Amino acid sequence: MKPLFQNNISKEDIMNLPVGRYQGEIVCIDNRQALFAMLPGLFREKVLGFDTETRPSFKKGTRHFPALLQLATQDRVWLVRLNRLGYVPELWRLFTDTRIIKTGIGIRDDLRELQQLHPFEPEGFIDLQTYVKDFGIEDASLVKITAQVLGFRVSKAQRLSNWEADTLTAKQQIYAATDAWVCYMVYQKLNHHRS
Repeated sequence: MKPLFQNNISKEDIMNLPVGRYQGEIVCIDNRQALFAMLPGLFREKVLGFDTETRPSFKKGTRHFPALLQLATQDRVWLVRLNRLGYVPELWRLFTDTRIIKTGIGIRDDLRELQQLHPFEPEGFIDLQTYVKDFGIEDASLVKITAQVLGFRVSKAQRLSNWEADTLTAKQQIYAATDAWVCYMVYQKLNHHRS
């Protein structure tokens, strides 16, 4: 029987794929009132795509806290500006909720950085780098997993931009939303093939 997905993919094959990006609703949360308004709906979700963005450091020994938390469903992405909000106990409860799957790629570093803002025991997280191995996929980067499972390539052009800027540009918002949304879509597609 032919496998559902290739176990790896070349850079050339990826470059031949169309560029894909998230095109749904993006909700930018930069104050507690907006955060508390969105939390009840968030806690009703069963699966969320998950990612964080941190301002890059170009000086050795200098590190920054996560500036942005991205949480995604199929048609909505919340961009939570942690650099404006800091630690919010009600939001941190999401990270320990076993009922909600939070799926991302390479999430160990994201979780460690969030734990530096405030300690917690992560629950309900699925790292797609491990999860895809059950489907015979060996390549573990976001770009390669997206190409193999969803059939398009994602741009990483905004990765090193300033995530603590006063205002996030439209390009930054789309980039950040796409990263979390892709995690949601990959997980849902793999889960569909598993059932």
